[in-house]
Amino acid sequence: MNSIKFRDEDLQLKDGTLLKSRIWLPQGDGPWPVLLMRQPYSREIASTVTYAHPSWWASNGYLVVIQDVRGQGGSEGEFSGFSQEAADTSQTHDWVRTLPESNGMLGTYGFSYQGLTQLIAEEGTPPPDCMIPAMTGISEEEHWSCEGGAFWWHIGIGWGLQLAAQKAQRGKDWTAWHEIRESLESKKYLFNGYELLKKHDPEGMAYKWLNLSSKNNAQWETHEPLNIWLKKPLLLIGGWWDPHLKGILNIYEKAKKAGGNPDLFIGPATHLQWWETVQRTQLNFFDYHLKRKNKEILFPRINLWNLTTKSWELSVNTQTPIWNLRSEGLASINHSEGCLIPNCDLEENGEVNLVHDPWRPVPSVGGHLSDTPGEANRYKIDIRPDVAIFTSEPILKSLRLEGIPTLLLETKCDRESFDLFVALSIIPSEVESTVNQLSTGVLRIKNCDKGKKSARQIKLQPILASFKKGDRLRISLSGSGWPAIGINPGQSEYLCEGPSPHCLVTTITLLLSNSKLKFESLISS
Repeated sequence: MNSIKFRDEDLQLKDGTLLKSRIWLPQGDGPWPVLLMRQPYSREIASTVTYAHPSWWASNGYLVVIQDVRGQGGSEGEFSGFSQEAADTSQTHDWVRTLPESNGMLGTYGFSYQGLTQLIAEEGTPPPDCMIPAMTGISEEEHWSCEGGAFWWHIGIGWGLQLAAQKAQRGKDWTAWHEIRESLESKKYLFNGYELLKKHDPEGMAYKWLNLSSKNNAQWETHEPLNIWLKKPLLLIGGWWDPHLKGILNIYEKAKKAGGNPDLFIGPATHLQWWETVQRTQLNFFDYHLKRKNKEILFPRINLWNLTTKSWELSVNTQTPIWNLRSEGLASINHSEGCLIPNCDLEENGEVNLVHDPWRPVPSVGGHLSDTPGEANRYKIDIRPDVAIFTSEPILKSLRLEGIPTLLLETKCDRESFDLFVALSIIPSEVESTVNQLSTGVLRIKNCDKGKKSARQIKLQPILASFKKGDRLRISLSGSGWPAIGINPGQSEYLCEGPSPHCLVTTITLLLSNSKLKFESLISS
């Protein structure tokens, strides 16, 4: 690997814009199949925050091309986000196939933004021979910026400011760069991030999405892959604690409907921290489809990491119980009073008044949206009096839960806007002080009728977990999940951002008579 060489090369697009790429060459004589990544964070980095260095891929017999997208890194032009990528992707594919060292075979890889650049192209563009999109999605609302109508506050603001800092660096605006960096380092961005985006990148994606999220009937963009592309060999990589997981599952469904036969891995990963064997998995996939090595696929089509057994499993669509929530009104003040009862649809399950105090918002921890993603023990959060918790009796026999946890209940509220933040956890047998959070979800309710009862549905992050005899299941509800989502002020005229004097104390009444916790299928049959 020490002798792997690289060079920089320009592609001139039809409009005259030059896109800069770095090309790593294997040892020996080619030609070789090409691995392409198109990304906005500098070709020198090459997404090594999650991927092996390009020299490793080159040492395994691939011509590796890392391209700076339009307006980023060394490439010319103005960066305008996803809307620019279809045409630029099409022209880039034509170019890399004709490189003198290329044998004409093309695979693409990359995560997040780099995942989407693999999937969108102009109509009529020949597809790559295989693709590995990871941690990505196609809907700007549901897969890139919001959950349950709530903007991803910590993630969205932080990512937007990263792009704003890159813009300042290109323009040699060092004052802006240092202002943004200081805000991120000090975590002031959680409070002044909106104003910084407005000041330094008002045309950026994050600022646009944040404003769209506060509007009623906003028009959101979805970037549809070409069906002929979705029919090609596709390896989709997601993480249980990655905010784009629902996007990966959506792409899987679209590929199946298009007639494709995609492979899917969902593992123990946050957006930036993956499991170590994933590099070899991707190499095996490329070797099979681009070199016809490893004649047999070395893994099943769907591979899921079990969050509790810490092992890989196949997807199994099995019927799971439906739980009902019950309380005599003390579920938020007595952490052992609220109950989860399986398959017991009682007429009177009680109600709980949940008071959200924006001065001391309930924090988010772990999961896929917080600033501390991954596994978490939420015991200290659950014993707060502004969190309503509902816990099952010890489970009598082993139980496997695979799918999308979905909570149904009715609510009333004394404000015109409020949030419901929900966590699903497992309490291991005979361990009171350990509440292992498995999944979280959020629903933002805007312009509701004060005091009027309404049905709500909150979809949580998908999971796979196994419960042993004696374990208990828990649902926790609160009026905030800071800083995963902004604080809902209870007034529609103000933005949901950091705590402010405009934020009102809000009372949310949980009406439990028609409440249900169920699991929807992870993969459609």
